[in-house]
Amino acid sequence: MARLIQASGPLAGASVIVTRPAASAGSLRRRIRGLGGVPIGLPGSVLRAAPERAAVCAALIAARAAAVAVFVSPAAVKFAFAACPKLRFARATRICAVGVATARALSRRGLRDVVWPRTRQDSEGLLALPELRSLRGCRAVLIGAPGGRELLAQTLRNRRARLTRIDVYHRQAPRYSARQLAALEQAPAPLLLLASSAEALANLRAGIPLHLFARLAAGDVVVSSERLAARARAGLFANVHVAAGPAPAELLNAACAVLARHRL
Repeated sequence: MARLIQASGPLAGASVIVTRPAASAGSLRRRIRGLGGVPIGLPGSVLRAAPERAAVCAALIAARAAAVAVFVSPAAVKFAFAACPKLRFARATRICAVGVATARALSRRGLRDVVWPRTRQDSEGLLALPELRSLRGCRAVLIGAPGGRELLAQTLRNRRARLTRIDVYHRQAPRYSARQLAALEQAPAPLLLLASSAEALANLRAGIPLHLFARLAAGDVVVSSERLAARARAGLFANVHVAAGPAPAELLNAACAVLARHRL
């Protein structure tokens, strides 16, 4: 008779809801399994390339001599180089990334000396970099997607940068399949939801049946910032916990701590 082997690890027995877009969630899902948890994918958004690929490439080429080029996410790197595979910047251009994952994506594309915040890996951390403090009259390029927070763009304008935004992709609300909804309905408790985007939380609430949202909202939610925690509480999530940041390790450290408290 086969023996039932129980998972071990700090997330053993937990169902961990992953809201990152499917294309960028693989590493996080593997880490969850490595910690003993069961990852359940419910992407908070679907990422699509900007429709005018030739126009995007032309805009990127025109921006090669900017003083500063800022990539806001690994997806921004992916879609920028999909549109313009031979993209390179002038030697004097400071290339900035919002976090280590974005910096690594740029490095894989052959871009060196990328600057990224070592503490807060978000807009606030990026804006604290010395390279982004004195930009009066300098040309800055922000490479990402429309929507989301405006803090980065607005602050660069307030610092008198000549800002150009290049949207290389856009987000769409997901349509959840019957299989995804069944996985959520059948997921064993405890449920831990990981979120680093207010848009993802809003899309979840709008996109799944009420009884499933009620199940999610009654569980634990780990978010990447105090700002997002306030949005989660306003969205009827009851048990909200704030991680040190949006990086997978930071979200998972917080999730492990939450589950450890449940087991006391």
